[in-house]
This record gives sequence, structure tokens and C-alpha cells, in this order.
Amino acid sequence: MQKTPKSLRLHIALFGRTNVGKSSFLNLIAGQDVSIVSEQAGTTTDVVEKPMELLPIGPVVFLDTAGIDDATALGEKRIDRTGRVFDRADVILLLHEGSEITAFETSVIKKAEEKEIPVVHIANKVDLFPVGATCMSPVQCNSCDFSSRDSVLAALKAELINVCPDEFLTPPPLIGDLVKPGGLAMLIVPIDLQAPKGRLILPQVSTIRDALDHDAATLVCKEREYAHMLSMLNRKPDVAICDSQMVLKMVADTPPEIPCTTFSILFARLKGDLRKFAMGAAAIDRLEPGDKVLIAESCSHHALEDDIGRVKIPRWLRQYVGIDLEVDVYAGHDFPDNLSEYKLAVQCGGCMQNRREVLSRIEKCEAAGVPITNYGLCIAQTQGVLRRVLSPFPAALAAYDEVTK
Repeated sequence: MQKTPKSLRLHIALFGRTNVGKSSFLNLIAGQDVSIVSEQAGTTTDVVEKPMELLPIGPVVFLDTAGIDDATALGEKRIDRTGRVFDRADVILLLHEGSEITAFETSVIKKAEEKEIPVVHIANKVDLFPVGATCMSPVQCNSCDFSSRDSVLAALKAELINVCPDEFLTPPPLIGDLVKPGGLAMLIVPIDLQAPKGRLILPQVSTIRDALDHDAATLVCKEREYAHMLSMLNRKPDVAICDSQMVLKMVADTPPEIPCTTFSILFARLKGDLRKFAMGAAAIDRLEPGDKVLIAESCSHHALEDDIGRVKIPRWLRQYVGIDLEVDVYAGHDFPDNLSEYKLAVQCGGCMQNRREVLSRIEKCEAAGVPITNYGLCIAQTQGVLRRVLSPFPAALAAYDEVTK
């Protein structure tokens, strides 16, 4: 669990006023010095991330933020960074001194309610700010007292279990509903310049693991061997899944009776809203000359010569619509504030983001009136095979057909 990617962990954000003890509390929970602690205001300058295992919930990542009332010279930028954490947080831990709730805490509660993020109140520094029997905080602690760690941790776990989103206690399947027990999934995996040496990328590994978790098997091959491997089987696979860049060849080599899709589309369903992504893909046909298109990557990486997000997708889009487009690329957790200027947003598979952040991006695009799709669906649309690779997902296919009538 210590090696579980951050994108698959429950994201727990710590919010509170400057010097309320957020970093001390995180150090107490982690049992080690994760964040720098100081009496000087504004010590935490950026979001500090601490992945850890928190049973029985499992892998989590704590996000220690700057004070929401930071009045230092860099305070405005720090608060802006803190505000962006709302897009990632699955649960918020709101720390306050004793039972004191000020306008700052109230503003966090209101924002959390708007985004439907559960809030757990932490009464901190109870040695300095005693609380009464009516205190609303289910977790009370003196975060400088490490001898109290076990009792504080037990109380925190109990509250997290109460408010934890269902998908973290009962994770949705990646392909478990596409492959029956004892079934077989064919995985077509390219080994090219973008493939990491000596290993497979996260979506491929996650798919293999999910098949095993559902008592199914996988057969992994490269695109050149796919047709040959199919011909050697004495039974048809339940589903064929490929890297998005190989989708045209996979569809050509896959008999019509075998459902097929891509890793990116699987992650579009796991991390976001596949129906809305499918509807967004239809907007590609409505692009006009000079329209702005947003490419949103979830990870920051060294771009190769033929990078998928920066080079290939823009090229395929321009070739498909036959017009010139203005394309902007945002990487990591960055997302533009001027969304209304774009006519289409293309989100990556989201393997390095949690579900809440991807859903937050969908909500922002909807509010701005901007259609949003993802890499896998965008590529399939530009290759003319989107309906084929949506065939395993009837609801998403119906949504796509509805907007293309």
C-alpha cells in the first residue's frame, strides 16, 4: 500500500487558520516529522503531501495547506494554492483552536458544502483552549502530545469511516464488470519510445490487477501480434483493450462480436463521467477555424518528440476537422481560469489524478459551457471508431448518439 499511486488514494485535506496546528497535527497522525513546525506565521508555503496507509480505509494522502487567513507578504498566493485543494479533496479536516469557530472556518464549511465534500472538525490545542461538553468536534487533541497519538488516531479513523466516499470502501471495478469469472481480457500494449523501460504504465498494470481481483485472466501482447494471438485462441475473449494510439489497428483486427475499448476510456469511466466525456467528444465535429482547444494533462513529464498530448492529439484534431485550431496545454493540477474562451477541453486519462479532481474539472467546464472529453474518446472520434469502442458501455454510447442525431 505504501507504493499505491497518489491518484488512487483517499485525499484528506487539512484546513485551518495560520498557526492553528495543521502541520503539528499531520506530524502526530503520521508519527514522524512530515511538515516543518514553527511559531512563525506562514511556515507552510505550499501544499505538503504525505501518503500513508490508514487502515481499515487503506492508502490515503494528507494535504497540509497554508493558513486560510495568511496575512504575510506571500499570503495571497498561498491562499490561492490552498483554495485549489478543494478540487482534489475527498474529505476535509478542519482544525480550529478548541471549539472556536470564526468567519474563516465558516468560509471553509460553506465552500465544502458547495462542493459536497464531507468535513471532520478537529479541536486542536485543547491544552490551551479547553472545550466544553457541547463541542461539535468529534476529534480533540493536543497535537504536540505524541503520547495521545493512538487515541486521536482511533477517533479520526472512526470519523473518516463515517464520511468516507463509498468508492473508497467499495472501489468500483475497472474491467470487473466486462470480464466474467474465468473469462479472458486481451490487452494490446505498445512498446515504443513512451513506454517506460522494464515496466508497464499504470493503466495497464491496474487493468491486469483488476482482472485478477475478479478471478479473470489477461493475455498481453503488442499490436503486431494481436491478430495472430486471437487466431490461436479456442474461445473468444470477453473484451479487447488497447492503448488509444493503437485503436484503429485494434478495431480492424477485432471481430465485430468481441467488445473492445481502450485503457483511456476505462479510466474515463473510473475517474470521471464517461457519459459526459462521450457527449463532449461529439463537439469535435462542431469546431470552427481558430477555435481554442484545451489539452489537460494530469502529470508533468518530459515531452518527447511525438508527445501524445502536445503533438499527436492536436495534429489528429486538425486533420479530422480540416481546419486550424489554437491549442493550449495545461499540466499537473493547473487548470485555466478563462475556461469560457475554449470550445473544447480534452482531459487525459487521469491515471495520476483522483476521481474528485477529474469530476471537478467536468463541473467547471459545464459551468463555463465548454464540452469536455478525454484522450481516449477524442482519439477514437478522430479515427472514426468511437461508437465501436463505446460498445461495452451502452449508457455512454446512447448519450453520444443522442447529441449526434
